[in-house]
Amino acid sequence: MRIGHGYDVHKLVEGRKCILGGVDIPHKTGLLGHSDADVLSHAIMDALLGASAMGDIGKLFPDNDDSFKGANSLELMKIVKTKLYEKGYKIVNIDSTIIAQAPKMSPHILKMRENIANALEIPVNDISVKATTEEKLGFTGAEQGIAVHAVCIIE
Repeated sequence: MRIGHGYDVHKLVEGRKCILGGVDIPHKTGLLGHSDADVLSHAIMDALLGASAMGDIGKLFPDNDDSFKGANSLELMKIVKTKLYEKGYKIVNIDSTIIAQAPKMSPHILKMRENIANALEIPVNDISVKATTEEKLGFTGAEQGIAVHAVCIIE
């Protein structure tokens, strides 16, 4: 068994969509990034790549490569899954925590889990997505950005 940890953060700005786990969440601001800036998917991919000692998403999908500009992160996740399977790994489970003051995540968590499970071709019960605020402290509490921690086990 191998354990991986992923962390990602993206700034919230006007004029962008707020996509987490492939769900477009209605909000006054969205996440800034080279791709769709799906911070949840990015943290999960980093956890999977870390567990398999294959680097991180910046190495695999560099932000100076225009072919990834505006990319759907769930499509990128499918590439990560393929690379894991090619190395003989199987995903056991994923646990993640979204840290955001707003928008409210709970109405969207099941759909996020389903989207991630579909991209990785694993049961939805092997994917955990939780959300918390930081009680208006720090950059997430000030609604300047969203952060995600993710851990995984592969074998």
